[in-house]
Amino acid sequence: MNLKSPRDFSRVETWVFDLDNTLYPPALDLWEQIDTRMRDFIARFLSIPKDEAFRIQKHYYRTYGTSLKGLMTEHNLQPDEFLEYVHDIDRSSLEANPALHDAIKQLNGRKLILTNGTRAHANAILDQIGLGDLFDDVHDIISANYLPKPHVDVYDGFLEAHGVHAERAAMFEDLARNLEAPHKLGMTTVLVVPKSTEAVIREQWEHEGRDAAFVDHVTDDLAGFLAKIR
Repeated sequence: MNLKSPRDFSRVETWVFDLDNTLYPPALDLWEQIDTRMRDFIARFLSIPKDEAFRIQKHYYRTYGTSLKGLMTEHNLQPDEFLEYVHDIDRSSLEANPALHDAIKQLNGRKLILTNGTRAHANAILDQIGLGDLFDDVHDIISANYLPKPHVDVYDGFLEAHGVHAERAAMFEDLARNLEAPHKLGMTTVLVVPKSTEAVIREQWEHEGRDAAFVDHVTDDLAGFLAKIR
């Protein structure tokens, strides 16, 4: 359990949000679609059965932060084709979220996206859920030179690129491990978890870290949480 006093939001002037499974419910099928397309791409790229491709995909995801980084490191994959293929998904299950739109809009300061996906994917998601007018910029995997969260260099590069002071910024994420580095840098951290009634397909390690000292706050209702901050 986090025994330290959690950081508050009194000094926050920059609000940083992860995209996938943070700004929309993880119980939707988007990540499942991406997951399947990654498996299929790896199977074709390495000429291996899909079950072996899935094993490698998950191993690289946990080891390198993204399956893409593992493929680039271990197999010299050129990333563009992979990124275009895995993000070619059906986003029709996404619906506009007026409550979340209002809560984010009312926050004082800049709003930025920091994602391991692409800018094109982020913009498509934001437009689909009605948040496209709220964010000042998107810092994507290409902006990070294909280095994914949770590597600390990603956050250092993000802060420098956008002129963000870590001690005056808050980070919202659905994976606890992606909050350790920003917390060390001075950011206030919020873990966004699914409601207990939602069926979410994840590996056990992805649920770990909720009670870590680097997680200042935990919520299963992002819109409601932001409204309380305001």
